[in-house]
Amino acid sequence: MKIGVLVMAYGTPSTPEDVETYYTRIRHGNAPTPELLSDLQRRYNAIGGTSPLAERTAAQVAEIKKQIEEIAPGVFDVRFGSKYEPPMLEETAESFRAEGFTKVIGLVLAPHSSSMSTTQYFTRAKAALGEGVEFVEIEDWYHLPGFLNLIAERVTQALAQIPAERRDTTEVLFSAHSLPERILANGDTYPEQLRLSAEGAAELAHVDKWDLAWQSAGRTADPWIGPDILVVLKEKVASGVTDIVSCPIGFVSDHLEVLFDIDIEAQGVADELGLNLVRTTSLNADPEFISVLANLVVERAQ
Repeated sequence: MKIGVLVMAYGTPSTPEDVETYYTRIRHGNAPTPELLSDLQRRYNAIGGTSPLAERTAAQVAEIKKQIEEIAPGVFDVRFGSKYEPPMLEETAESFRAEGFTKVIGLVLAPHSSSMSTTQYFTRAKAALGEGVEFVEIEDWYHLPGFLNLIAERVTQALAQIPAERRDTTEVLFSAHSLPERILANGDTYPEQLRLSAEGAAELAHVDKWDLAWQSAGRTADPWIGPDILVVLKEKVASGVTDIVSCPIGFVSDHLEVLFDIDIEAQGVADELGLNLVRTTSLNADPEFISVLANLVVERAQ
């Protein structure tokens, strides 16, 4: 029997008509208000109507499957399951159980782990797999040299777009998706993981001037981890920074949080401030990036 590999990601609506259903799932069955729905649809419309995340994720999963097969022919069966859009991760997990798999590796396409992100994926997948299946959870991989090297390369490429005479007033701003502050009360290490990954990438890129910011906070009454990137950009200008390299290190593909929250919203604020903002390119299905994940899966299976 092959070893199952359950690759998991957040998911995104396939068409504009699917946005409300998708948003309702995210809100745990509570339909969004007309105002919230309109705001989300506005953001999708600004990047072309839908997010390319589904396409990007499919390409990543296909490349993971290809590379794992090259490393260990005939040993693994790679399948995809989403947190909020079909195919749902429970459906994929149940397919492994129904076909008699006794071991499944779980991989989330997010480098950092948190009780409100990756842990939820694993809890749902484990419940769907049932008692008779060994489930190996790859909790995080933000610290892997291969991953950090690729981030550092992209930071270096972005810095090369900034005139040499302004390098002294240039800063790299690493960001990740904010989460509600209440996760910190239970000792969640998510913020520390962001700091460590940023520190590692900055060191590899030989960058001394860098900072952290949070982005894409949810539209809820709860306080979310900050400072928000839009606030940080204003603070940087006030301190004399002329150029920012935005590195959304918490995301591994182009999607709404990158294409809108950085390329449109943050870029718009930067333009108003007279700040030059350059974003690092996303990892997407870069074979070098996928090699890091494929080798990680094979190693953990052993």
